[in-house]
Amino acid sequence: MERSEYDKLDQVEDRMWWFAAMHRNLLEVARRVPVRAANLPILDAGCGTGGFLLRLAHKYGDKAIFGLELNPNACMRAAAKSARPVCAGSVNDLPFLDGSLAVIFSADVLCHRSVDERRALQQFHRCLAEDGWLILNLPAYRWMLSQHDAAVRNVRRYTASRLRHLLVMADFHLLDVFYWNSVLFPLMAITRKFLPRDHLAGSDVKLHSPAIDVLCSTATGIETALLRRGVRFPFGGSVLAIATKKSALHA
Repeated sequence: MERSEYDKLDQVEDRMWWFAAMHRNLLEVARRVPVRAANLPILDAGCGTGGFLLRLAHKYGDKAIFGLELNPNACMRAAAKSARPVCAGSVNDLPFLDGSLAVIFSADVLCHRSVDERRALQQFHRCLAEDGWLILNLPAYRWMLSQHDAAVRNVRRYTASRLRHLLVMADFHLLDVFYWNSVLFPLMAITRKFLPRDHLAGSDVKLHSPAIDVLCSTATGIETALLRRGVRFPFGGSVLAIATKKSALHA
């Protein structure tokens, strides 16, 4: 991304309802993770400008937490925002030792054009300790590829079944995979696929009016509450998965 795009992401990530909902859902599923390798660090792989890394620092303040980001400019922003170390690198070739991480979070990274999804999953598996955990968020449905995806450099979108298959093929044990952003998904599909758009408008990830923000925040907040109670939606704008690297004793 250009510097101006990271300026925009910095502002939007801190205030937009969608990022708040994604971060909340990632942390919600993390409540189910027994971090056995308590002395090992937690990684935000593809941390961008550090919005979620900051939330991780607040949640796991007593643990070693750091980020990885390909773009050096974003690395500096993320480190400044989160007060956590951030290294420059690619998920295609993680610069960490085998079995050195307790948990890896990765939000909307495997879908990026610079990422080899299968290689990245192999790298996640290599770097996780036995019984370590992987928590992923990704955009849903290939048919939803749109001008938005082109603007943010996404070349892939996922179904729950495809993500499940990729994780199993990478030798992960899948605990759960589910869709979210379901209530607003019909509006999202109509807006991106059927309404005429200015080809220069780029991504629709932007700040909206307070009324729209409250409406969307309320809808996604209700969804999170239902997900917490075990409700699973048959569709949605994003798909979230939690998987573990099982030890030989528990495989």
